[in-house]
Amino acid sequence: MRKILIVQGPNLNLLGNRERQYYGSASLDEVHAELRERGGQEGLEVVAFQSNHEGDIVDTIQGAPGNGFEAIIINPAAYTHTSVAIRDALTAVGLPYFEVHISNIQSREDFRRRSLVSEGASGIVSGFGPFGYTLALLGAAQILDKIHPTGGEDC
Repeated sequence: MRKILIVQGPNLNLLGNRERQYYGSASLDEVHAELRERGGQEGLEVVAFQSNHEGDIVDTIQGAPGNGFEAIIINPAAYTHTSVAIRDALTAVGLPYFEVHISNIQSREDFRRRSLVSEGASGIVSGFGPFGYTLALLGAAQILDKIHPTGGEDC
């Protein structure tokens, strides 16, 4: 089974309570449960990680290849606009990655419109609410099928 790492940045642990007009009412646990279920339907093992700390996010990304992950879905949250370290870690590990934003960052404040991690992303999903993670998951599955059409050695 292919492994997909979901990386959630700062304040996403507050989903369901935080600025519902942008982020909706689903909790992070609910989002992750839905992703694990959908991933299983697609033959993917989904493992989720959230941290409010940039270094922990970088360490998790750097460890992804050694832990058998084949792709990363990341919502860097506020670090989208500030973290060269997260951008560099994503680029360095050489895995396809997909940037997700629950809200449409292009329709928000000016500072939110620039992403430091978009340049190397295999895909970007923004503004579809929590369903954006499912869209990224399906995109990851499709790209992995193109890279390894037989489903990989472990499938």
